Amino acid sequence: MSRFLALLSREVRLAVRHGTDTLAAVLFFVLAASQFPFAVGPEPEVLGHIAPGVVWVTALLAALLPLDRLFGADYEDGSLDLLLLSGLPVTALAAGKALAHWLVTGLPLLVAAAPVAVMLRMSPAGLPALLAGLFFGTIVLSLLGTTGAALVLGARRGGVLLPLLILPLMAPVLIFGVAAAGAVAGGTSPQPYLLLLAAMCAGALPLCPLAAAAGLRGALS
Repeated sequence: MSRFLALLSREVRLAVRHGTDTLAAVLFFVLAASQFPFAVGPEPEVLGHIAPGVVWVTALLAALLPLDRLFGADYEDGSLDLLLLSGLPVTALAAGKALAHWLVTGLPLLVAAAPVAVMLRMSPAGLPALLAGLFFGTIVLSLLGTTGAALVLGARRGGVLLPLLILPLMAPVLIFGVAAAGAVAGGTSPQPYLLLLAAMCAGALPLCPLAAAAGLRGALS
């Protein structure tokens, strides 16, 4: 556990030291979402209807931005070999990377989601369901993103392949997340959709680090 916490501390310190990745993700999220009122018009009814989808899609795309450096920077300077020789299991290394990505990217996006949704005239009643769905969704994205980053590690144009690998896998999460917020607007309970998101998160927690570990072993063999 101490080695895992040391890895997590290292990743967070590096992210804070190079804070431009987090800042770029949050700014992309806010700026991309702010373009929709110009595209579809300022009518509150229209913006409120599309707000959950806009927030989810822009948050998903923003969270993809730092993923190509998740293992890439350590791979290029040799730090990844040292991490693998530290005695920490490869699955724990992948899990630590995923948790660090969520802390420095997913969590700031989650915090920024509420003001962005308000800016898009979303009903305040739907905000709890939107944020609860994003909580599970960003965790799943970090886990899937870590797996994808490990699988494309060392590949030519890995930064281009990574979104093509992750985006189709995130489609069910996106559908249920938007449906949870839309259920509140329709006067029904968002609980079934949130439970499905929680189940996806619970399934990804053990499986994604295992898949990422296999990808790391293949890239470094």
